[in-house]
Amino acid sequence: MIQTDTFQKILGVNPVQLQAFRPDEIQVFNKRISTRKVNGKTGLFIACPIRNKEVQLEREEYIRQLYVRRLLEEYEYPKDRLKFEYSINLGEETKRADIVILDKDQPNIPYIIVEVKKSWLLEGKAQLRSYCNAAGAPMGVWTNGQQTSYYHRKHPNYFEEITDIPNANQILADILSEPFTLKSLILKDKLSIEQKSLKDIILELEDEVLANAGVNVFEEVFKLIFTKLYDEFKSQKDKEKINRFLRRHLSSPDEKRIRGYKSVVEEIQDDSFRRMKFRNTGQTDAELRSTLQRLFDGARIRWPGIFPETSTFKISDKHLSICVSSLQNVKLFNANLQGIEDAFEYLLGGSRGWLSFTPQHVVDMCVKMLNPKRGESMIDPAAGTCRFPIHTVFKITGTSFINAKIPTEEKEYVRKVFGVDFSETAVRVARVLNLIAENEVTNILPLNALDYEGWDESAANRRVWTRVYGEGFDRLKALRTEKDENRLFDFDILMVHPPFGGPIKDRRVLNQYKLGSREEHERPQIRARHETLFIERSLDLLKPGGRMAIILPQNIFNNTAHKSVRDFIAAHARILAVVGLHANTFKPSFSIKASVLFLQKWNNDPEKGPLCPRVDDYPAFLASSEQSGKDKAGRSIYLSNHNGSPVIEHDLHNQDGELSDGIAEAFIEWAKCEGLSFWS
Repeated sequence: MIQTDTFQKILGVNPVQLQAFRPDEIQVFNKRISTRKVNGKTGLFIACPIRNKEVQLEREEYIRQLYVRRLLEEYEYPKDRLKFEYSINLGEETKRADIVILDKDQPNIPYIIVEVKKSWLLEGKAQLRSYCNAAGAPMGVWTNGQQTSYYHRKHPNYFEEITDIPNANQILADILSEPFTLKSLILKDKLSIEQKSLKDIILELEDEVLANAGVNVFEEVFKLIFTKLYDEFKSQKDKEKINRFLRRHLSSPDEKRIRGYKSVVEEIQDDSFRRMKFRNTGQTDAELRSTLQRLFDGARIRWPGIFPETSTFKISDKHLSICVSSLQNVKLFNANLQGIEDAFEYLLGGSRGWLSFTPQHVVDMCVKMLNPKRGESMIDPAAGTCRFPIHTVFKITGTSFINAKIPTEEKEYVRKVFGVDFSETAVRVARVLNLIAENEVTNILPLNALDYEGWDESAANRRVWTRVYGEGFDRLKALRTEKDENRLFDFDILMVHPPFGGPIKDRRVLNQYKLGSREEHERPQIRARHETLFIERSLDLLKPGGRMAIILPQNIFNNTAHKSVRDFIAAHARILAVVGLHANTFKPSFSIKASVLFLQKWNNDPEKGPLCPRVDDYPAFLASSEQSGKDKAGRSIYLSNHNGSPVIEHDLHNQDGELSDGIAEAFIEWAKCEGLSFWS
């Protein structure tokens, strides 16, 4: 048996990491491989069934040989219809396609072209498209061993994604018209099966149709995701049946490890299941639009306030068909929220370019260090897409990012978690992210946290606002220190990444803050920076003994011009920790060096909150991150965990045991030794 490290050394990848193929496929294939020395180096060799000779395996040839065996054994294509290195004329240039399946009735015409490349999807797709157009092939496949995409050349200008290619005894219409249920979606989910990200799919759509569609890309993609979510929601009864089946057949951790979730789902009989409607089944583009609009209207009624009542799809019928084909095999409910958040934040980046979204591993470090507990209240006053509140809910309820259904008995604790943001667009996205985590009851409010004097007016002047957000606003007001005043609140925990820079010049707002006034006369300054006022606002939102984490630019900590801000902080709270973040953390949005400041508000009265006795001299925890999880260009750096799934490389926490202990674990040990109230 060839050792794993031999494959890793020769192929540059562990076969286990080739998620486009099943473990049993890889295992059977690897048994056919032999090794021998070539020029003093170990080489991998296998008998090629198409060329009828032994070939040496490098990475791309390994994947090609794997895929051709799938074509022979599972798709049942005869050998004489399969060709390697098939010549394709591109004008004056001749290229060679990796695998070509010839047409059954016209054996000189390519039917399906398969490209096996290490390249990025968009590059591989562009090459595949040129080959299919030149050869007249109606279908194409691109795979790099980790992802696989199937395409129908509906028109030379458009490649429409399909769920699979036909086998030797089928035609394309058979694939398009196959009954598709929630079970089918689980088994074909691109995000989990192919390790694709929603952001990559959106990038592909932008490249294919959206960039030149003459529409607001964010709004149209948001409508599609919203509609897709509702289509899955309408299959909730089938989901309950699947869950009952899984509980019966995966009753122990060993069974889950050995059999696996999806292998058990394959055994479920789904003849009585609802057919999914968010699908391109070969109907006309106009018929598909009509079906989608009905789904979208149902979603608006179910989850009001996210879209206006008069909303319709603005994208053309042809472009809509292509978008549906690309998204139809994406399972949204209970998906890995990090990938969904990344996609939304990419789409929002154009309209909120001044804002940097907080990476998940930074969010999780803050949540882990502040240790929120059941029954405690939490707020993020600059919530954006609500990563801090959502991940706090996960911590409190014991759910996780993947398959994160919140138990019914835990919903009362969720009602004490709040997110506030002045951008209604960000609030809309945050509400949808909560829906994906199956949390329909949320306290996500479109309010300007800094202009608290205008909150009641904002709520009173908008009819739809009260209908959509009223209960959440009432729950927020219940946490006020004084009944009719929105300045002081009694939150246990606060986490925030305020917008950096962007001076505030509104004197009415500045006048609401001590840090917005000139000390000598207590008159408003001409301007103040957002992050400065957010420090004061955050402390006002906390109860005595409450704790917080706030991400701030480094100059707050070491610039002489900000001494008054540091004095203000020291007067109102104990500095628990300062964690310096790596310079690459927020790239590519910006390169400002930032740190996370952890505070606990002074409190000598146990009646008012957790004790944090005021003292003049005390220790603080200081740390600096050396692994940001990103390179200089802002691209994420991944490691593989024991299952072969990607994990971002960082040193902020141990990623539930996937990484070595990091800064969060060191802080927790220190906090327990110090006897901090929330770690005692």
